[in-house]
Amino acid sequence: MTSAPTPSRRAASGSGWLFATPFLVFFGLFLVVPLGIGLWMSLTDASLTGSGGGTFAGLDNYTEALGDSQVWRTLGNTVWFTILSTVPLVLIALVMALLVYTGMPGQWLWRLSFFASHLLPVAVVYQIWNMLYQPDRGMLNGLLNAVGLDGIGWLTDEKYAMWSMALVTLWWTVGFNFLLYLAALQAIPDHLYEAAALDGAGAWRRLWSVTLPQLRRTTGMIAVLQVMASLKVFDQIYLLTRGGPDGTTRPILEYIYDTGFTNYRLGYASAISYVFFAVVIILSLAQLKIFSRRED
Repeated sequence: MTSAPTPSRRAASGSGWLFATPFLVFFGLFLVVPLGIGLWMSLTDASLTGSGGGTFAGLDNYTEALGDSQVWRTLGNTVWFTILSTVPLVLIALVMALLVYTGMPGQWLWRLSFFASHLLPVAVVYQIWNMLYQPDRGMLNGLLNAVGLDGIGWLTDEKYAMWSMALVTLWWTVGFNFLLYLAALQAIPDHLYEAAALDGAGAWRRLWSVTLPQLRRTTGMIAVLQVMASLKVFDQIYLLTRGGPDGTTRPILEYIYDTGFTNYRLGYASAISYVFFAVVIILSLAQLKIFSRRED
């Protein structure tokens, strides 16, 4: 038989809600309410010009979105970019963290250099890489020419444009994953390495049998976070290529932006947003299920 909550417990519960109230207010105003407005807008023919008056259209926008070839093309571009960027952003961040953790000389300099690019705003990243990618005066083509190779249209050739975007993203954001891995490495108990050393395990055996298994949860978390971040790519692609050449780097968020703010179809843009939102939720749940099975 459970006892009734004491007055002190009831007071503590009331205080908890009091402290949570500011967060709940901001959560409702800036997340729940916009989600509700966006969902309603996706069911109307709302326009940025005000024409149509936001007449209820039912599921017409969703039907149009599912049959829109540009939705599927830009979604495919987004998924391809996610694959190109996520794999190196996980693996290279792990290698960088291992190099620092093993005691390289000048650790503070390596930590600073690995993480510094993550602090730059996208406008600065655009300026740096736009100069590097210049076909005539860019440093990358200059290096190719110096070894007798022809220059590459990094941003203008369909074969290389998306790879170029992945390279920019890798340089810009790998520092965050590096920090997560470094913190996880520092949390591994020393006695695991001591026991492995007593059993005669060398450096590579300790890496495969101790370090990597202990980083499994961190790797799963980083992979999920990175997939979510890559699916939402917009800034660097919009600034560097505007989705070109011939739409080969155009992500779905840019198509949503163009639909809503260039073609003024806010209702249709909202419907595409919620279709994309459903795709992101499905991919997130699939990732979590995969990593939870591996953990089990």
